[in-house]
Amino acid sequence: IQVLSSLFFRNRTAYVVGRVVNGYQAHPFVVPIKHDADGSLYADALLMDAEQLALLFSANRAYFLVDMEVPSAYVTFLRHIAPERTEAELYTMVGLQKQGKTLFFRDFLHHLKHSTDDFVVAPGIKGLVMTVFTLPSYPYVFKVIMDRISPSKDTTREKVKEKYVLVKHHDRVGRMADTLEYSDVAFPRGRFSTELIAELEAVAPSTIEKDGDMIVVKHLYIERRMTPLNLFLERATPAQREHAMLDYGDALKQLAAVNIFAGDLLFKNFGVTRYGRVVFYDYDEIEYMTACNFRHIPQLPPGQDDMSSDVWYPVGPNDIFPEEFATFLLTDGAVRADFLKRHADLLEAEWWQAIQATLTRGELPEVLSYPEALRFPHSGSAPSTAPSRKNPVRENIRVPR
Repeated sequence: IQVLSSLFFRNRTAYVVGRVVNGYQAHPFVVPIKHDADGSLYADALLMDAEQLALLFSANRAYFLVDMEVPSAYVTFLRHIAPERTEAELYTMVGLQKQGKTLFFRDFLHHLKHSTDDFVVAPGIKGLVMTVFTLPSYPYVFKVIMDRISPSKDTTREKVKEKYVLVKHHDRVGRMADTLEYSDVAFPRGRFSTELIAELEAVAPSTIEKDGDMIVVKHLYIERRMTPLNLFLERATPAQREHAMLDYGDALKQLAAVNIFAGDLLFKNFGVTRYGRVVFYDYDEIEYMTACNFRHIPQLPPGQDDMSSDVWYPVGPNDIFPEEFATFLLTDGAVRADFLKRHADLLEAEWWQAIQATLTRGELPEVLSYPEALRFPHSGSAPSTAPSRKNPVRENIRVPR
C-alpha cells in the first residue's frame, strides 16, 4: 500500500491519497477524512471508482491545499490516480497555477505543431459579452471580451474580469468551469478561418493585433470545451434529457448552497461534460446569493390588463423573480416535465429565501466532492456549521450517484 505522506485539503475535508499495488496491478484509492461534532476524526468514504476519482480531481472544484516537498513527485503519483488528467491540470489543482499554466501552454504549442485544422467560431448561440472560438482537434475554447457589449447587459470589461476573478477564488463545487487567463497570446494567422478573423475584427478589434504571419490576442480566457446544454437537449434521448434537467437543477442548488447565483440561467450558458455533468461557464451576470432580492410577482391590480407589456410593479437592479424562470427556460413541454420532477421548488421565491437565511446565519453547507451514497454510516453528528444529512438543504444539493 503506497500513500502520499501529505493530506490533500479542500473545504472541511482532508483526503488520504494512495494506491494498492498487487503484482502488475495498481488500484488507486482516496479516503476522505472529516471531523464529527465532538472534533473527532472519522473516515467518511472510500473512493476507488475511476470516474469518481476523476471528478474529485476536477479543476471545476476548489484547488487542493497540499504541503509538498517535491511537487513533481506528487504530480507523477497523481497521474496514476487520475490518468485522464493532464500534468498541467494536476499542477493547477494542487495550487501551483504558474507551473500549470506554463505546462498547459507548452502542450498547446505542441498540439499546434502536430495538427493542421483551423481555429473556428465555436458552435452555439453567440454571446452578448464574449466571442468564443475553438480548434476542433483541441478540447478547449478561447473566450475574448467584446469591445462593444450589448446594451441589454449592464456590465463593462472591468466588471467581467472581476466576475472571473471571483469564480477563480470561490468554491466551484464541480459546477463552474475553471479558466486560464492569458495575455498577448500569438496564434498562427494561417490557422484562423476567414469567418473567425472577420468575427474578431468586428466585435473585438482592440484586443486583436496582426504581427506578420501571427495574430496576437491581447487578453483571453481558456476553458475546457463542453457541449452547450441547449445543443445537447436538441439531440438528447428522453433518458439523456431527463438526466440533464435533473443535473441542471442540482447545479443551481449546489451553487446556491455556496452563495452563488448564476444570474443568466439560460441553457446556452451551461455545458455538459464528458461525464454527463452540467457545468456553468458564463460568468458576466454571476452574483452572490446574499446580494440578490428574491421576490414573488405582486398580484395584478384590479382593472390591469394581464396581457399588457407594461410591468405593474417596481423592479430593483437585484430583484429576482423565480416564478419567471419557467417562462424563459422551460418552453419545451418535455424539458419542463423533466425539470419539475425534482426541482419545482426552484420556481418558488421561498426556496431561495431559505438558502439566503442559511447563508446569513453563517451555516454554509458543504457540497461534497463525491456522491452522498458513497458515505459510510457513522454515529457522529456534523458540526453546527455543516447541516446534518437530514437537513433539507443537504438533501437538495447532494449529487445523484
